[in-house]
Amino acid sequence: MESVEALVAHIQGLSGSPEELAHLHSLLKQADGESLRAHSAAFVPFLAQLQPETHSLGYLYLLEAFATSAANLRDVGGGDPLVTIAGFLLACSADQIRLAPEKFLNVCRVLKDQVMQLNMPIRGIAPLRAAVRKIQTSPEHLTPIHADYLLLCLLAKQYKAGLSVLEDDIFEVDDPKDLFLYCYYGGMICIGMKMFPKALELLHNAVTAPMSQLNAIAVEAYKKFILVSLIQNGYVSFCLAFYTAFSNINLQQHAPIIPQVYIFKCSKKSEKSCPVLIDVNGSLFALNLRTMGNYILIAVPCYSVITILFSTSFHYLFQIYVELCTCYGTGSYPELENFILNNAAQFQSDNHLGLAKQVLSSMYKRNIQRLTQTYLTLSLDDIATSAQIDTPREAEMHVLRMIEDGEIHATINQKDGMVSFHEDPEQYKSVEMVEHIDSSIQRLTALSKKLSSIDENMACDPAYLVKTGRGDRGRFDYDDFDPVPPHKYF
Repeated sequence: MESVEALVAHIQGLSGSPEELAHLHSLLKQADGESLRAHSAAFVPFLAQLQPETHSLGYLYLLEAFATSAANLRDVGGGDPLVTIAGFLLACSADQIRLAPEKFLNVCRVLKDQVMQLNMPIRGIAPLRAAVRKIQTSPEHLTPIHADYLLLCLLAKQYKAGLSVLEDDIFEVDDPKDLFLYCYYGGMICIGMKMFPKALELLHNAVTAPMSQLNAIAVEAYKKFILVSLIQNGYVSFCLAFYTAFSNINLQQHAPIIPQVYIFKCSKKSEKSCPVLIDVNGSLFALNLRTMGNYILIAVPCYSVITILFSTSFHYLFQIYVELCTCYGTGSYPELENFILNNAAQFQSDNHLGLAKQVLSSMYKRNIQRLTQTYLTLSLDDIATSAQIDTPREAEMHVLRMIEDGEIHATINQKDGMVSFHEDPEQYKSVEMVEHIDSSIQRLTALSKKLSSIDENMACDPAYLVKTGRGDRGRFDYDDFDPVPPHKYF
């Protein structure tokens, strides 16, 4: 390896044109390794001779070799290494650092780890936000830095800062783990901002993303998904693990006759019963079905869309949350309150006690919303009685808050304490609504084109064709298939 002085001279002289950068990159690759790291402790004065915005590629190699050594970070003198790293991330050239993305990611991880060790996550937010934008090839690209940035925003409670990277539509992912963490942390940020619809979208993506086996991130995301679904919608819209290769059975099928009986084989022999999580037409049920040897028999109504998942370990992962759904569905506030109090320790251990209490508070809203579907006018006393609220004054506060949030449309007559419920005043004629509809149409059109492009690329991918068996042309002829018998109604 050349001396550090000679290497710095190359960096200063070959950081101009793309051809010079290519030559410099080859020199840096040759110098990279144990020999470069052996001299990393002496890099601090040489870094001062380089300009991060002009000599970004060479600066990155020297900084990465220096920063990835814990001893260097401890023994550095003459300044804070975090200031040097943060200054580089803010000032570096995007075109140059993309030539060595792994080096850049290592530097970003060092910054993240250091600010977390110092318990000062806010110091890493601005540098990592700049790093995300510089390493991205497009706004649709999800990088490994996204999850680290969102984690720092969570730890620093700077939720608004995290929203800046959650507004982009993601279509390109380098590592599946990055997607799970991005959706999980993003969902938590949206929960902190009370943006429950966006939180549901992100948590839904974390749960339904394809995975080779059920992972811990998806498990925690599903717990939060259940709680946020109850807060926002009052029900859970789907069941977990449509796309996992977990040790359970996933079946989604339209039953053609009445009744349709399904027979499933248990993964482990059970003497008496087997816990089952079943989704029938969107409704979630937790059952403990009797077994016949190694088999379970389930009968469902005609035209039912069902999903069956059963596993003893899987069942106990979510048992308390499934029971919470069942308890919530009764509409009884005292019963739900007792359930949460009795299981407070479990919710606390999952760090979900706060969300569970919000689920309890949302019960009042659901009960009031049910009243709007039945009555046009109702007194505050009747609302308090029907919605299981302690006093008419509390009922009035709940109604006013729901009116302010746009959850119901009503007016309160202060003279007689009567509440009049109204239809949605939106006539979809305003300029703002037309612009909103137009932007939604444009976004859906762009999404449709993107999906068509992805579908075409997959259809031409040799690996995909081989895996699906379509690569063997002529293996079956049209005459090899049995004709479909005619139906009397066709």
